[in-house]
Amino acid sequence: MKVKRHSPEQIIRKLRTAEQLLSQGQAVSDVCRALEVSPATYHRWQQLYGGMKASEAKRLKELEQENSRLKRLLADAELDKAMLKELGRGKLLSPERRRRAVMVLQDRFRVSQRRACRLAGQNRNTQRRPTPIADIEEGKLRSRIRELARRHGRWGRRLVYRRLRLDGWSVNHKRVQRIWREEGLQRPLPRKRKRSRPPGGSRELLRAEYPHHVWAIDFQFDQTMDGRRLKFLNVIDEFSRACLAIRVGRRCKAVDVISTIEQLLSQHPAPTHLRMDNGPEFIANALQEWCMGNGSATAYIPPGSPWENPFVESFNGRLRDEFLNVELFASLTEAKVLAEQHRIEYNVYRPHSALQGRTPLEVIQQWKAA
Repeated sequence: MKVKRHSPEQIIRKLRTAEQLLSQGQAVSDVCRALEVSPATYHRWQQLYGGMKASEAKRLKELEQENSRLKRLLADAELDKAMLKELGRGKLLSPERRRRAVMVLQDRFRVSQRRACRLAGQNRNTQRRPTPIADIEEGKLRSRIRELARRHGRWGRRLVYRRLRLDGWSVNHKRVQRIWREEGLQRPLPRKRKRSRPPGGSRELLRAEYPHHVWAIDFQFDQTMDGRRLKFLNVIDEFSRACLAIRVGRRCKAVDVISTIEQLLSQHPAPTHLRMDNGPEFIANALQEWCMGNGSATAYIPPGSPWENPFVESFNGRLRDEFLNVELFASLTEAKVLAEQHRIEYNVYRPHSALQGRTPLEVIQQWKAA
């Protein structure tokens, strides 16, 4: 049964009718029957509106409605304030971040999507639209950057950017820098070393004009876990920056240097020049006689001038930073295996800044193709 609702004006008119009937001597039950209301309703009307005029009752009803509206607005404002605190500081610049913010507000405050979108500044059509392909690609790119940073702990964002370009990613350096910063990735800064280069600069160096024109040779030292010394012989092709050999041993004499170079000649043409320092292994008569017999000239650098052999010194710095300072060698055999793996990765996988982001292998292949 549908309950009939009475407006304040109707209630006032019925109460006046009831007063007239009561003044005529009718009982309250008869008056209620005439007004078609129950005695309880009649007494409640009498308590609320007794002695009022129709205009006063209407005004009271309007005040009650206004009071209810103000209370609702105050509650909404407090809820909006709480939701804004939940979003935290900063601006929601991207649609994807606003989409996630709307979902958080709906889940924690049980509000409608319309209200959450209004508070987060998100269009409802954008919120309901499925995740675009660009966001999926962004997630894949972030995952790849984290993988490279985890695999190569000493690589910075510039090397990661060049590696991504080589892998076929259509991305610029600013986007990689933004993701690198958002993911909290950071490469420890290298220590600044004092250089003893003379004020007048160095003399004009012999520059490599084609692959295997100039090979640079130098030594590096490390040790195994038992404290025994490891001696690394590094051979670099100056034109392509390719690492031709990393010989690892407890010691390395002139005959070992000759043996390493002869092994390289089975895979590469003989170099025109060998750039070395004045170490006893390099100035030995056996090595000089071998060079004369194979048509390779020696290009010794002045004593105490490592900057005269810059390409192998640069490689030594990268080898120390990305390999020797990272790996812990348990034995000589392990050092040989890991050194060979690093040499192959350096030539084939690692982009080189001096080669415009290319790898040494790509430089050699492009030279042969040209």
